[in-house]
Amino acid sequence: MNAKITRNLFLSVLLLILTAASAFADTGDFALGIKASTLGAGAEGVVGLLPSLNLRGGANALSVDFDINTSDIDYDVDADLLNFPIMLDWYPFKKSGFRISAGALINKNEADIEASSQSSYTLDGTTYTAAQLGTLNGKVDFNEVAPYVGIGWGNALGKSTRWSFSCDFGVVFQGEANVDLSATGPIASDPTFQEDLAREKRELEEELEDYQYYPVIALGITYKF
Repeated sequence: MNAKITRNLFLSVLLLILTAASAFADTGDFALGIKASTLGAGAEGVVGLLPSLNLRGGANALSVDFDINTSDIDYDVDADLLNFPIMLDWYPFKKSGFRISAGALINKNEADIEASSQSSYTLDGTTYTAAQLGTLNGKVDFNEVAPYVGIGWGNALGKSTRWSFSCDFGVVFQGEANVDLSATGPIASDPTFQEDLAREKRELEEELEDYQYYPVIALGITYKF
């Protein structure tokens, strides 16, 4: 996803949150917050549905670079996290900030990958020169709707004060990584090379297998209107 689309989506959700804040102002049934988490930095709105049940939604974004490797090739990964969580917070104990949360993320997390520059590349035991292969790169994404479950502490709509702190611990089930891998060199369309490339793609998907269960740790602060 290019930077302009990412920015526009993020700003659109923030505008929606701010509009809701204006609509619920002074009712005590709405709170607006900012947070930092493993999903990124973002903002969220909280609406009270029942005395023990809140609806929470927001937007998070983060860019991060890291490396991964298959058996023979090292890859540079440029990941752009963009996600829009919608969840229900249930407070099972009266006058306690402990909550159980469940919901889903509209999941736009994706990454660009590129093989680290080298003179030759080995795919499934076959060695190709850089002149033959060109650039080996690709894209990674996950399921667009990702369920979430977790626990946390803090009730943004509690009676004691307008300001409150919160924390969350949970997991996003975003499914197995989808990898689209390609080469730019003259050998790219060769049938034998395509078979080796398909096996390399499967190796990459195995390397990214742990990311199908994405851990969430979040800290936030909210203000009740």
